Amino acid sequence: MEVIKKLPTNKIICGDCQHIIKSFPDNSIDLIMTSPPYADSRKKTYGGILPDEYPDWFFPKSAEFLRVLKPTGTFILNIKEKVVDGQRHTYVLEIILGMKKQGWLWTEEFIWHKKNCYPGKWPNRFRDAWERCLQFNKEKKFNMYQDNVMLPVGSWSKTRLKKLGSMDKIRFESQSKSGFGKNIANWLDRDMVYPTNVLHLATECSYKDHSAPFPVELPEWFIKLFTLEGDIVLDPFSGSGTSALAAARLGRNYIGIEILENYCEASRNKLLNVEDTLFKISSTGAKYD
Repeated sequence: MEVIKKLPTNKIICGDCQHIIKSFPDNSIDLIMTSPPYADSRKKTYGGILPDEYPDWFFPKSAEFLRVLKPTGTFILNIKEKVVDGQRHTYVLEIILGMKKQGWLWTEEFIWHKKNCYPGKWPNRFRDAWERCLQFNKEKKFNMYQDNVMLPVGSWSKTRLKKLGSMDKIRFESQSKSGFGKNIANWLDRDMVYPTNVLHLATECSYKDHSAPFPVELPEWFIKLFTLEGDIVLDPFSGSGTSALAAARLGRNYIGIEILENYCEASRNKLLNVEDTLFKISSTGAKYD
């Protein structure tokens, strides 16, 4: 396939991502943020890929992702296991190990805690209230803008830091000899702090036209962390266009690829409305947050 000279940015492309990305030039994407169809799920919309077959289905795609990602770029894969015959299937672990063999670095694992998840149980387990967001990179040194995702220090500091004991002002060894404690005084006079790798975000409940949309705050967080304005964000399993929407709102270029035409059309309409709003805001000199 002929490689295109200019990426089709700020577009939703309908088709198979593995085929379409083959025309993209090497080292051209700043961030890949995606959530592929989970194994044997969403059968009515995506047909479902059997858990045993899922890694072999995924690896040709991840090989293309590796080729087009910049050396300074990041790939965030939102995925979760499936329970088969009463136990967790290993296809997510197989994907991690297989991607490492492809040349990916498995740098970090973020947990998306679904803070509005309904309670529930099965005979041998409880309902999941979390999903994985796996971080992969091509190189050990990559673009990461940690200050962009800092959080308010929180109300706990008003009481916890009010009276500090002598042990709160040093990094001391715990009495159980299990390791060194924190120097609590480090938090004095701080308004903002860095987050952990657990993201507490509610699931998307308002969009009924897609079987499994994630909240726009999820890609927004990773886009802020790993890109700057003008960078290119690719979602090869674009679905309802949430990653593209987040990228547009944050002043990044987006490329969404989706195999189902009805989702492509819905995404395009949604993005047209957002881009029209952003244009009107910029024309009046107002600030969009």
